[in-house]
Amino acid sequence: MHPIEFTDAWYDTFPGGHIGLLALGPVDNSQPSAVLEKHKRHLEANLRQQYAGMSRTDLLTIAELAAYKGYYRRFNKTYHVQLQLESVLHKGKSLPAVNPLVDACFAAELETHLLTASHDLDELEAPVVIDAATGEELLLAMNGEARQIKANDMMMRDAQSVVCTIIYGQDGRTAVTKATRRVLYVTYAPAGITAEMVERHHQVLLRNVRLLAAEVAVLAEVIEGSGGC
Repeated sequence: MHPIEFTDAWYDTFPGGHIGLLALGPVDNSQPSAVLEKHKRHLEANLRQQYAGMSRTDLLTIAELAAYKGYYRRFNKTYHVQLQLESVLHKGKSLPAVNPLVDACFAAELETHLLTASHDLDELEAPVVIDAATGEELLLAMNGEARQIKANDMMMRDAQSVVCTIIYGQDGRTAVTKATRRVLYVTYAPAGITAEMVERHHQVLLRNVRLLAAEVAVLAEVIEGSGGC
């Protein structure tokens, strides 16, 4: 995996924050996984049972969701994993089917509530840098739209461009596709999300990917904290 650099701006802007990076491969991502689909249905049922009767206010007492609420509130946004969880709990929706590596990530996000991006490791170009946005950068979103990034949003960039921010999500160039063979999962964790929470999330990601690729190897794992409180 490419070396990962963390800027002084990231450390200074996000005290108490963490980034988790988990690179896995090789994987045949070209075909649906019946085992993973079965796991998704089981997860949805378990979540509905675990959080039965809980309103949005109740859900926001969960430590992980509360931490992201604090981050997103600074940008007048609502945490999208929280919204996805509410759609499963309150609207009876199912997790989407995109491709197995992305689906494994969606399932892990709902289980642990931690925000994670999925990148094709072979599409990233060194150096890969974790940074804080100045507000002048652009992200070419997955739908092809160029978006100006908000200042002080947590982001990742490579030699070509910004590839992800918390608020605006991922780019299209490095997105995981059916052709992806090596994946880099990047977990963005604001203050309130501990290293132990990120480590557990990595374990859930690995377990989910092994449902479709039992022999997948851990190519690299990094959990970096910014310090502070």
